[in-house]
Amino acid sequence: MEKIKILYHNDELEELEYVDGKSDWIDLRAAEDVEFKAGEHKLVNLGISMQLPKGHEAHIAPRSSTFKNYGLLQTNCPGIVDESYCSNEDVWKWSVYATRDTKIHFNDRVCQFRITKKQSKIEFEKVCHLEGKSRGGFGSTGIQ
Repeated sequence: MEKIKILYHNDELEELEYVDGKSDWIDLRAAEDVEFKAGEHKLVNLGISMQLPKGHEAHIAPRSSTFKNYGLLQTNCPGIVDESYCSNEDVWKWSVYATRDTKIHFNDRVCQFRITKKQSKIEFEKVCHLEGKSRGGFGSTGIQ
């Protein structure tokens, strides 16, 4: 198991932990009370800084209940934090847009993250034809 150095910027912020048996994503909490008016964009302080291992990055995404509970959309979804963002001053923030008037409170679970290895370097080879069979539609949904 890898150890990652984490700095909590507020002693009252609940510490990060896995949700037992449910996921390998870890919830992040608001480190401040924030009030939104519909149409506003804000950066929500998540109250932590981390020193990620070399070659790793964190992917931040909304929790499945975030929109239902708060009407907030993450503006840079997913958010990416790489290992260069690693000092005491590099506080994680969550960039969101409010679709309605709403408020989040200190320690509310608002988004989640996971740490993954960075993609290795790849080279693209230009071709005139691909061998795969068409699934039709867009992505995995098959909707056209």
